[in-house]
Order: sequence, then structure tokens, then C-alpha cells
Amino acid sequence: MKALSTKQQHIIDFIRHSLVERGYPPSIREIVSECGISSTSVADYNLNILEKAGYIRRHPEISRGIELLTRSPAPGYLLHIPIIGQIAAGEPIPVPTPDTWDTIASSETLGVTEDLTRGKEGVYALKVKGSSMVDALINDGDIVLMQYVNVVENGEMAAIWLKAEREVTLKKFYAEPGRIRLQPANSQMKPIYVRPDNVEIQGRVIAIIRRLV
Repeated sequence: MKALSTKQQHIIDFIRHSLVERGYPPSIREIVSECGISSTSVADYNLNILEKAGYIRRHPEISRGIELLTRSPAPGYLLHIPIIGQIAAGEPIPVPTPDTWDTIASSETLGVTEDLTRGKEGVYALKVKGSSMVDALINDGDIVLMQYVNVVENGEMAAIWLKAEREVTLKKFYAEPGRIRLQPANSQMKPIYVRPDNVEIQGRVIAIIRRLV
């Protein structure tokens, strides 16, 4: 694709931001205001360049008819990840319902760069409570980025819903004959053993954001 001018990159970033934050593209007048462009005709000129270069597709018959064709964020662009709750790295803690952990909606978000998510879909964040994963460098108060999946490999760190106990915990997952072992990364703590039918995977850890104080 053709290299963008600073102004054109700003337009692309604003379109992407509008799609992420509001779920729909901006109007021409919003682009003029946000991107410091002198007039709607100048904005239209740059949008035509972006369309010809393959960055966007315009639909003149539709209000706000701008379709973004390049979904990968520009370097340094912040993705807003929902923080949907707290998870125990220790003894499992109760939560209201299992739906808490797969609802990607939250009033609190965390800005992260694309290199942390690496293009993965279904990413959310959880605040860590407890110290059972300290040997994996996950401490009380840290934040873990999770990818919502319902299957993980042995040894992966996962958010695990214990159905009978109605509790959730963060542990390394191991499927063993007739049981699941939930292994803490702390030599002072013992593993938890549960029946396979009592376990529901709610996501795997893809990144850790450490508390500095």
C-alpha cells in the first residue's frame, strides 16, 4: 500500500478509533474537526486518496459510509480492552454467574498496544487477587490479558470456572486421567484436583501487565 502522509494517517487513526469506541465511522465534519483539516473538501480529497490506495471503501449513498479495509492498528495505536472483573490467583473466589467471564462489556477499559494482543480476537482483562502464580511472575494487583477460548493445552494458564463451587480461579491447566489438575505457580501451594465435568475454561492468559507499586 502507498505510504500515508501525517494527515492521512491521522484520518485513518480517527476512523479506527471511532469504530472501536462507538461502533460506527465518523462523519466528514467530525474528521474535519478532529484531524485539524481546513474544510470538508480537503477531507474529501484525502479520503479519495485513501480509497484509491486501498485503505478505505466509501459508500456515498450511506450516511457515515466509510468502511475501513486495514484493520491492523498503526504502531503505537492503543486498543481499549475491557476489564471485566477480578480473578483469584490463590483459592478460588466466588463470582455472581459464569456469564461474568465471557461478557465482553465493561465501563472500565485498559489501553494497550497491539503488540500485546498480537491481533487476537476476544481479548479482555482481569485484575489478579492472590499470590498462587508468583513463580509465573503474576502478583496480587497485576492485570492479565485473556483471550476468550474454551479449550487450552496442558500447561497453559487459564481462567477456570468451577461449576459446582460457582467460583473462578487462575491456574495452569493439566488434563490427567479421570481428573483435571489446576496447578498454582507457587511452590508453597498445593494443586486443586477436580472432575472434568466440573470445569469450564473461560480464557487463556496472553499477556501480563504488572503493578509497579
